[in-house]
Amino acid sequence: MIWLTWRQYRAQTLVALAALAVIAILLVVTGLQIRDAYDSTVASCRTDCESARDALVGEYQTLSYFVTGLLIAVPGIIGGFWGAPLIARELETGTHRLVWNQSITRGRWLMVKLGAVGLVSVAVTGLLSLLVTWWASPIDRINLDRFTPLLFGGRTIVPLAYAAFAFTLGACAGLLIRRTVPAMAATLVVFTAVQILVPFAIRPHLMSPERAQVALNSLAMEYVDADGERSAPTDGWQGQQIHLSGSGAGTRLTVGVSKPGDWVVSGVNPVLNAAGEEVHGTEGCATPKVDPFDCFATSDLHVNADYQPADRYWTFQWIETGIFLALSGLLAGFCAWWLRRRLA
Repeated sequence: MIWLTWRQYRAQTLVALAALAVIAILLVVTGLQIRDAYDSTVASCRTDCESARDALVGEYQTLSYFVTGLLIAVPGIIGGFWGAPLIARELETGTHRLVWNQSITRGRWLMVKLGAVGLVSVAVTGLLSLLVTWWASPIDRINLDRFTPLLFGGRTIVPLAYAAFAFTLGACAGLLIRRTVPAMAATLVVFTAVQILVPFAIRPHLMSPERAQVALNSLAMEYVDADGERSAPTDGWQGQQIHLSGSGAGTRLTVGVSKPGDWVVSGVNPVLNAAGEEVHGTEGCATPKVDPFDCFATSDLHVNADYQPADRYWTFQWIETGIFLALSGLLAGFCAWWLRRRLA
């Protein structure tokens, strides 16, 4: 049975390995170039380091997005082109009747197919994830934004779980639809929907966020005092977005904040005074004619920011990996049950 499965999927496996080899060569060559540039400019920098970091990131940012996007797309491709035809092709052509009339049971047939092809799928994705994580590590060290949905799903261990989920999802789609092309399309659509849903609707709720009271006079903004001196950040928090909406008594001031390495989940936050009351109307920095940057620098205003600390990154990786592996197991179990009980 293993030999038969290899005969059926050897072409796809060899193509995947050849593509992986080509990608590996490109990643190793460009990865070494990135490391040389990082060591010669950023790591050894003594003055104007911000410009050196920006130059390095700017040079490889587009390629980084492409490489990361490729890794995120691979599980979906595997699910559509390896998982969906796994059972659908047998049912569509009728060859399953010949196999099941031999000494091989339905359960063993399914177990070997899911196990053998699934392990190859996860292994290919794992090797690519290892390469991409190594390749992008100098850029990630500069950006400090590993919680960004694109980067979180394209680094370390979670792509392996995505591959397992996409593969079993494709197998289930093929089993239920019984036609290869529609099953491939359904797999790609559902997997894409899950990849969009999880980062924005599920991941933020996997752990309760911490709350920080961020003083606006400590933000890393371009403040200039009366002596012409610029303020410096005191605790790493940075201002991102300042919104002044409404008019008169209904004027509302909100500020978005970020912290390198952390994941701020609260979005834009209402500005509060020392008593914890929201600043509104023409009060203080909410006055339309006042430059909020200058006002913040000498105020006692603050915002409450909900965030996930940077040291929770691996916890989130393991939790999400466990969720997708559990879903893969449930899908595989459903396939086994449907094959034995419902499929004629």
